[in-house]
Amino acid sequence: MASLVFLLEQISPGLYVLFGLGLLWYLRKFIIARREYRATYFELERELSRGHQANALTAIILLLEFAIILYGVQSRVVPIVRAYEADALLPVAVVDDGVFATPTPAPLLPSVDIDPIGQLGPDDPINQVLATPTLTPTPVGTIVPNPPPAIGCDTPNAFLQVPANGMQVFQPIVIRGTAFVDNFSSYKIEIRGASTFDEYRVLDTKVNPVTEIGELGQFIPSSFEPGEYQFRLTVFDINGVLAASCMVNILITEPVPTPTPIGQ
Repeated sequence: MASLVFLLEQISPGLYVLFGLGLLWYLRKFIIARREYRATYFELERELSRGHQANALTAIILLLEFAIILYGVQSRVVPIVRAYEADALLPVAVVDDGVFATPTPAPLLPSVDIDPIGQLGPDDPINQVLATPTLTPTPVGTIVPNPPPAIGCDTPNAFLQVPANGMQVFQPIVIRGTAFVDNFSSYKIEIRGASTFDEYRVLDTKVNPVTEIGELGQFIPSSFEPGEYQFRLTVFDINGVLAASCMVNILITEPVPTPTPIGQ
C-alpha cells in the first residue's frame, strides 16, 4: 500500500499532463458534437450528436474526478504514510536514567533521659537549642527497575525529562522536556496502553515550540487504568511530516495512601 502511494506521488506530474491532454481532447470532441447538433435538422443525426456530446461530457467528468483523487492522495494520504514510515524507522536508543536515589532525612539527635524528679541542671538538653531536620521533597515518581528502553529520545528536538523512562506515576504531573525542529508546526503528547486499546491516543496538541527544558503540558493518570503504558512526544514540521519523537515507558498505579495520624 505504501509503495503504491509513493509511486503515485512520483508519477503525479506525468498523470496531471495526461489528464490535461485528455480534457482538451474530449472538450474538443464535445464542442464539435455540439456544432454538428446545431447544424443538422435530421433527427437521426441530431440523436448521434447528442450521444457524442454525452460521451465526451462523461469522459471530462471522469478525468476531473481522477485528478481530484490524485491531488487528495498527494496532499492527505502521502504525509500520513510518510509519518508512519518515519516512526517505524526511528532508531532505538537506550537512555541511561542513572541511579534514582531518594534523599533521606538526616538522623535525629540521640534521645536523652528526662530527670523524673524535675531538677534540671545547666547541661540538661532542655537548655540547649536542637536543630530541626528539614523535610525531604516528595519525588514526582519512582523509577521501576529494568524498564523497556526509550525510543528516539537521543536528540533535543523531542526529549522528555518528566516523565522519565520507567517512571511510576500515581498523581498529576507537569510534562517537561523540549520540542522543536526547523519549520516547526506542532507537537503532540500521546499515550498507548490497556485503556487505549493498545493504540496511541492524543492527550494534547501544542503549536508553540519549546527549545529549552520547560513545560510541555500536564498529565492526569487517574483517567487511565493502572498498568504499563507508552508515553510519546511527537514533533511535526509545516508539511505535516513527523520530524522527531521520544517514547518512554511509564507505570500508572493507584495513588499512594496518605497515613492517617492516630488521635491522642
